[in-house]
Amino acid sequence: MTEERLAILSVWDKTGICELADGLHKAGLTLVASGGTAVTLREHGLPVKDVSEITNFKEMLGGRVKTLHPAVHGGILARDTTEDCQEMEANQFKYVDVVVCNLYPFRATIANPSCTLEEAIENIDIDSLQGGVTLLRAAAKNHSRVSVLCDPRDYERVLKQIQSGGVSLEERRFLAFKVDSEHWKRRVATGARFGGGDIGVMCGFVAAAAPPR
Repeated sequence: MTEERLAILSVWDKTGICELADGLHKAGLTLVASGGTAVTLREHGLPVKDVSEITNFKEMLGGRVKTLHPAVHGGILARDTTEDCQEMEANQFKYVDVVVCNLYPFRATIANPSCTLEEAIENIDIDSLQGGVTLLRAAAKNHSRVSVLCDPRDYERVLKQIQSGGVSLEERRFLAFKVDSEHWKRRVATGARFGGGDIGVMCGFVAAAAPPR
C-alpha cells in the first residue's frame, strides 16, 4: 500500500487554489486545509480533510489557533531518515510533501492612510497566531523534501513538475528563499509601522536580495 502523503493548504488569497488543489489530489496527495480554505475547496467538489482531522484538536480562539500542532509540523519537518520515519510511525503522523500558504496583506493594509493601529495589530495577529508564518518557515527549513508555495504565480509551474515526477531541488530552494524574502518584508513593514520608518526603503533592501528568476 502506498504511504499517504499530505498537502496542507491555508490561504488568504484564494487565486488559483482550487485548480492547484485539484492537481495535487490527482497527483495522489491527500488535501488538508484550514477554515475558509477547506470551505472553498469543498464548494468546488474537492475531497479535503479539516486540519482538526489530523490533529484531533479543534480550532480555538476564534480560529486563531489552527495549525500549530505536532501532527502538522512534525509532518512538515520530518526528514527521510530511519529515525524520523520510526518516530512518525510511533506517533501515527503523516508526511507533508507540499505546503500552500499565503498571509493577510499586511503591507497593503498599513499603506492605507486611514489604517488604524488596531487594524494593523489585528493583521499581525491573523498573520502569526493562526500559524501561517510558522507553516511557511517550517516548510522552507525542510525544503530538501518539502515544496512550499506562498505565491499563486508559482502554482502552475510547480504543479507541472509534480505531475512530471517531482519538484526539483533547485525549484524547492527558490520557493524557500521566496518565503524567507516575503517573511522579512513583512517583518520590516511591521517594524516600520510601529517605529515610524520608511517601509518602501526598508523593504527595498530585502527585495534586492531576491534571486533572479
